[in-house]
Amino acid sequence: MVFFYHKEQKMRLTDDRYAGERSQFELALRMIRHEARTRTIRECTGLSDDRIRKLYARYFRDSGRTDIKRRRGKSPRQVQRYVKSPVNQLQATTLVALYCAGFLIRIDRGNRVHPCWPRPDVEFGHRLCRAFETYLLLHGDAKLNFEWAWNLLQCISYNDELYLAVCDSCDARYVQDAYALDNRTCPTCEISTTSGTLIPHAPVVQ
Repeated sequence: MVFFYHKEQKMRLTDDRYAGERSQFELALRMIRHEARTRTIRECTGLSDDRIRKLYARYFRDSGRTDIKRRRGKSPRQVQRYVKSPVNQLQATTLVALYCAGFLIRIDRGNRVHPCWPRPDVEFGHRLCRAFETYLLLHGDAKLNFEWAWNLLQCISYNDELYLAVCDSCDARYVQDAYALDNRTCPTCEISTTSGTLIPHAPVVQ
């Protein structure tokens, strides 16, 4: 009885280990499809650079797929991309709302952002992918790729170069550059004013 008990326990531990590895691989493939950089994938999955490259080679490059690119170098760090135009600002605000809905971040009553994860892991990575995929569904003319979305999550969590401002007209929160002049108008109101057409607001940042 003891033998079978230990054997059963060993099998369960092995199954848990394989389940963990499978989850890592599934996330890595999901992020590769979004053209995430190797370093970004490594931070979320814990896989080595070599294993990530082999996954890409086996499931994408060697299978003849040419629509998935391997982006090299460091992730973008600039914040100007998110506020360069009202459209970009609107899409960045949509992503922040989705991060909040996915419990990647929380926002206090003073509009300060707090990360919900001390460091990236597999669950963090899947939630980030879900937020980005929802963003792509909401914006057919997406201005931000996965790496820009990753950088936005990091930047908004620091409450430094980017912060959440409040619109004087509709009280909506929106992403704003901390070192730029702010006319206290959210991108939705600004687009509506300049185009003369009322457009729906982005998902509310709560």
